[in-house]
Formats: sequence, structure tokens, C-alpha cells
Amino acid sequence: MQDNYKLYDEKNPSGPVVVNGLKIWVDRDLCIGAATCVAVAPKTFVLDSEAKAVILETVTEEDRETIIESAKACPVAAIIIEDEKGNRIFPK
Repeated sequence: MQDNYKLYDEKNPSGPVVVNGLKIWVDRDLCIGAATCVAVAPKTFVLDSEAKAVILETVTEEDRETIIESAKACPVAAIIIEDEKGNRIFPK
């Protein structure tokens, strides 16, 4: 785990954030710290000191498909993604 990462939103480290036309957030109650999101989208996610996924400021450098794939890789579907109109992309 990185110790010197910069969050996209300091007040809401697990989101929601709106980036690249996607609204992304992590349900911290569901997150088990498996870190598959970090493996798939290392510019988007890192685990914090509680082993919960938080969203990095470098999320803007990650492409949409990679972010969606990272959500799909989460074993407990703790990453929620909607499009700009509020339609649920994942999990459905």
C-alpha cells in the first residue's frame, strides 16, 4: 500500500466522484480489501489504512473501460459505477 498518495476528493475518499463521464464510489461496508481493483486500475484505486479502496487523483488518467473492469473484478461488487445520466453500469 502506498503511504503518500493523493486522493481525488479528500472529504470523500471512497467517492462518489465524477470522472470521464462516470460516477464512481466504493461501498466501504462491502469492501473487504481484496485489492483486485488496485491490480486492475492502479491509477484509480489504492487501499487506505483501513484496507478500504479509495479513489486517487490520478483516476483522470485511467480510461473508462479499465475503471469498469476494476469494478467487475471486485469479488464483493463494492465498486458502484453509473453513467452521467445516473444509469447503473455496474453492478446491475
